[in-house]
Amino acid sequence: MSSSPRIEDAVRETIISQPDVILDDSDVMQALIAANEKAMGGNIVDLRGIAMERLETRLDRLEDTHRSVIAAAYENLAGTNQIHRAILRMLDPHEFEAFLRNLGGEVAEILRVDTVKLVLESVQNDNDPAVQRLGDVLSVAEPGFIDRFLTQERGGTVRQVTLRSVQNASEQIYGPNAEWIRSEACLKLDFGAGRLPGMLVMGAEDPHMFGPQQGTDLLGFFTGVFERSMRRWLS
Repeated sequence: MSSSPRIEDAVRETIISQPDVILDDSDVMQALIAANEKAMGGNIVDLRGIAMERLETRLDRLEDTHRSVIAAAYENLAGTNQIHRAILRMLDPHEFEAFLRNLGGEVAEILRVDTVKLVLESVQNDNDPAVQRLGDVLSVAEPGFIDRFLTQERGGTVRQVTLRSVQNASEQIYGPNAEWIRSEACLKLDFGAGRLPGMLVMGAEDPHMFGPQQGTDLLGFFTGVFERSMRRWLS
């Protein structure tokens, strides 16, 4: 008489009729493999089992990579939609003052930044009434200020888009808001031959909102659209 425990008929019939239920259950398969290794004894090396374990490990890594790629794709798509919505809203105003005020309003809200500031270099002072009236979104600086600001007085190559965390934000740009700005995106603007450059700065209280490890393609596209819009207003 066999001493092996007998499987209940209902369970046995289920396994025979639906073997995929067992094969698709990783925990059950691991238990069966472990039982098989125990039955073989400790002096037998199951090379097939070792190979299976390695394949399972590789499969787990592939699944993790797959999930990461899918998550990155969704994040990139969300970022693209966000930039597109901001651009469409930016192009709505038909007057320059409304265009600038819109930057610090709905455009900033769509981009989820705390403040947006346009910096224009000029040989004139900033006592113009229009500049004073738009001081919350517009700032005028002396020629050369933008490159010095972007390189932090160190010189070197100036990129179109600079993303970085900050500890002591510029009061000249942010005014009283400088004390709580912890990261910023700086977009250098080319207005064409014969014109001084400009810069669009997005500031955030979140220190992780912008950083040098992030991609700049979408903000580069936003910069190109903004430059072309400003050229229309400046012409």
